[in-house]
Amino acid sequence: MMLTTKARYAVMAIVEMAYTKNIKPIKLEEVSLKQQIPLNYLEQIFCKLKNAGIVGSIRGPGGGYILKAKLNEITIAAIIDAVEENLQMTRCSKEVKAGCMPDHTKCKTHDLWLGLGIHIPNYFESISIADVIK
Repeated sequence: MMLTTKARYAVMAIVEMAYTKNIKPIKLEEVSLKQQIPLNYLEQIFCKLKNAGIVGSIRGPGGGYILKAKLNEITIAAIIDAVEENLQMTRCSKEVKAGCMPDHTKCKTHDLWLGLGIHIPNYFESISIADVIK
């Protein structure tokens, strides 16, 4: 499976925030430097994370971002969902009713990829940010 850059950066940024333990708000510039993520891209990601309720922002001097939930409550799946990333592995999906092939039949490995598509989200749902930083 190959996650998009947006999904990987979102997870990396939240893990970076987790290491601060919410002692004080963290500025995106700091996350950008520590994780080597372009700041303008990080701003777009954090807008989505904020809309999903994973992070909150504090304005003014000393402001920045904080995590809005406990580390064991934030799953990798929630972060990926927040940035609206599709975890579909192949063109085979349960949404394809007629089949995944150009002639609308199912490929010979269709059920294999569907099974994988079920296991990956379950795996990400089972891992919290607390698990990652242990």
